[in-house]
Amino acid sequence: MMSILAKWTQENNELAFNCKQQNDELNRDHNNLFSHRRCSSDFHKLLRKIQGIPPHSDHAQLELSVVYNACVCLTALSQFEEAELLLTQAAHRVLELAGEDRGTSDPSVLWRAALKSVASTALHRHVLSLLCLQWGIWLAKSCLNPIKEFQEEMSLLEGQGGVVWDDCRTEAKEKIPNIPRLVLDPRRLAELLKICTAIVQGAERLNEGWNTLSALQAAAALPAPRALIAYTHLLSGSCLARMNRPQMALQCFRRALETDPRCACALYQSTLLYRQLGNVQAEIQALRILHSTLLLPSTTEPALAAGRLLSPSLFLCSQSLGSLLSVPSALSVLHSLALKCVIHDRVSEGVENYLDLLAALRSEDQHGVTANASTAHAVVSTLPKLPRLYLEAGAALLMARRPADCMALCDEVIGTILDLLPDKVLLEDPEDGSVAESRQEKDEAESGLVRLLWAAAAYLLLGHCYAQQKDWKQAVTHYTRCFNLSVKVHCKRKAFSPQVSAPDKESNQGVDLCVLQRLKGLSLAGRGISFAQMDRLREALRDLHLGLQALPEGVSAGQWCGEVLWRLDRRREAAACWEKTWSHACPPLAEALPVYAQELQSGPLLDPTELRSRLKELGPL
Repeated sequence: MMSILAKWTQENNELAFNCKQQNDELNRDHNNLFSHRRCSSDFHKLLRKIQGIPPHSDHAQLELSVVYNACVCLTALSQFEEAELLLTQAAHRVLELAGEDRGTSDPSVLWRAALKSVASTALHRHVLSLLCLQWGIWLAKSCLNPIKEFQEEMSLLEGQGGVVWDDCRTEAKEKIPNIPRLVLDPRRLAELLKICTAIVQGAERLNEGWNTLSALQAAAALPAPRALIAYTHLLSGSCLARMNRPQMALQCFRRALETDPRCACALYQSTLLYRQLGNVQAEIQALRILHSTLLLPSTTEPALAAGRLLSPSLFLCSQSLGSLLSVPSALSVLHSLALKCVIHDRVSEGVENYLDLLAALRSEDQHGVTANASTAHAVVSTLPKLPRLYLEAGAALLMARRPADCMALCDEVIGTILDLLPDKVLLEDPEDGSVAESRQEKDEAESGLVRLLWAAAAYLLLGHCYAQQKDWKQAVTHYTRCFNLSVKVHCKRKAFSPQVSAPDKESNQGVDLCVLQRLKGLSLAGRGISFAQMDRLREALRDLHLGLQALPEGVSAGQWCGEVLWRLDRRREAAACWEKTWSHACPPLAEALPVYAQELQSGPLLDPTELRSRLKELGPL
């Protein structure tokens, strides 16, 4: 019996040594995954040999050690159910060895009984080590209640785990020549699980205020990798942000970055907080740093997993925590940065960012995406569709007075989707219960509407480009094409009014209808201004009036309508039109609407000072 036990012990030790050596040599890739699978299979084969005989005190320590090693490999492979089954079977065998009843199915009761059955024996620490793995599986499955029940036992393992196997050697040296090796020190595992548990619990309890903050601050003092300590600061900042203490939250986010410069989620949370505070310049700077960070070769996850069979990311997978650790992709961040710059009068920066974005999308490597694929953070792509990106970039180029480049992008959009445009788009009233519309028909209508809006916007931008180049005939042609596309949309609702000035955030169709209405107004206004430049004043007045009906807040249409009325010697009407236009300020560019569907002030402008001098000469109305 002794020779078989020694042979099994030697086999376990060789497997454990090989497993640890391979883990140290291999990088975090598919080869390492294959290594874990092979180690798991080998430990299973050995365990089946040992469990082929009834449990006995002479080989109980070896059996529990092999169970521990096998479960570590299974956990590394995220095979939590299989690992938990082995742990449950081991707990039952411990109870069988002690002559206790093994009929319970409640995990907490089972482990409590197993620990009690081996109290004050050498097996107690072995069972604690298995319970530590069960703790990790509960954490990975976001089962926090059982963890709370065993806090005292886990603290005991953390304090004594470093000498577990030395004590075992003293107690068992007469029975077992070689003490069974473990692939992972239980004390190191307990330290890792302790801070991971604090992080997951903190994410679940962010709304509890100071109590959660105190627990997170205590967790920040635990021995752990810098990336995990950074997460405690990140959660502290998120907790403070919910407590309406934004400056303190920003300090915590800064502390997270000082602890781990690659903590992209702290940078992202900072950008969200700057946006909430309305600090545009700080948000733009944070977005720029975030984009640069996401492009760097990832070191966050390797730093977490270095020298470990079990990566912390295995245990940090709760839904609440995942939302906090998620970051947009590098290309999504670059898009946000470009749009933010354009909207807030940093047009030249916005143009460069848009061009970088389009170049990255066209390139085959797309290094910003592949770099993110290996990070510890969940990557979320929020990029719009490619035609919309082209149109946004075109609008930015137009604002930068680069009409030729804008035209190239618009021509590409039109060439791509022109053959896909529907003859008309019929939208059903979603509130009309009498209309039976299949999901397919609804999707087709919405898809047709989106394509039609892209084409109309491309023609609108082309009209603006020709207006910048003072080619008024071509401008009229393209504004007309934009308007003709916009009137292809029909709604079945009898009482429907398309006068939508603000987007309905609750409905994509509401936003699209708002964009549609703005395209109508802007195309009519642009055509009217072009007619005015060609001295076709009555046609200009017609279109400008129609443009103001479609888009009452249109500033260019209002000013040029007054100019045309003045030229037609209808000066009182012109003065009234100007006064009405000046009564509401020119609205700034907004993020709620596509930038290409807003007034870009790219066409011919009238001098408000000269207009006011005319009014002064005209006298009181």
